[in-house]
Amino acid sequence: MKNLLMLPLAAGLLVGCQQTPATEQPPVVQNAPAPPATSAATEAEARAVLARYLQQQPNASLYVVDSARFVEVDALWQALVPRTDWARRMPNRAAFEIDKLTGEVRPLPVR
Repeated sequence: MKNLLMLPLAAGLLVGCQQTPATEQPPVVQNAPAPPATSAATEAEARAVLARYLQQQPNASLYVVDSARFVEVDALWQALVPRTDWARRMPNRAAFEIDKLTGEVRPLPVR
């Protein structure tokens, strides 16, 4: 008899624990980077793409893009850019990789 009285109570607790499905829409990413519109087929174009990329960085004034050195590696450009705050240390340059086809810039680790 006690079990029959407990059954509606247990059913009520289980119904109360179930979650209702969310009716919200999935979040939209607001800060998605826009794909670069230019390629970097030549060293001059790679320098311009890198300069635009570095201007968007919070510490843009630390880079000396005019003194950057570029090396062509297959479908990429690799750039070594001096930094003013790294003047008396080694390495004193930041490294970047620029894709020739898309113009995408990626920072590289420096050892």
